[in-house]
Amino acid sequence: MAETTEAVEEKTEEKQNQKNDTSGDNSKTQAQSVQFSEAPDSDATGAGASIDILLDMTVPVTVAIGQKEIPIQRLLQLGPGSVLKLDKPVDAPMDLYLKDTKFATGNVVVVEDCFAVRIAQILSNGIATN
Repeated sequence: MAETTEAVEEKTEEKQNQKNDTSGDNSKTQAQSVQFSEAPDSDATGAGASIDILLDMTVPVTVAIGQKEIPIQRLLQLGPGSVLKLDKPVDAPMDLYLKDTKFATGNVVVVEDCFAVRIAQILSNGIATN
């Protein structure tokens, strides 16, 4: 496959050089078919297809405690001590997101002087599971 790719690149360079040499010549470029060798079949269960590498990755989880829409004029008036009332009650479950996809809901708790979330439901395709 690498040899075929190199051959295509060389042909492309030769055509570019020919095109540059014939400046002022309005010759048309002709397309040529290229033969690529077949990629070898790989087992779906082989080492290259293993998902074990994904298990050590980390992903950012975002917890949304609420939101509020305000005019820009009001936003510019905010300062230290300002309070924005959010749209969720204190006892409502919080939404957990992976990127922009909601995947769970949970309740805010305190663990060793830090906020934490206790998972209440895991969502699967928009359907809650307990």
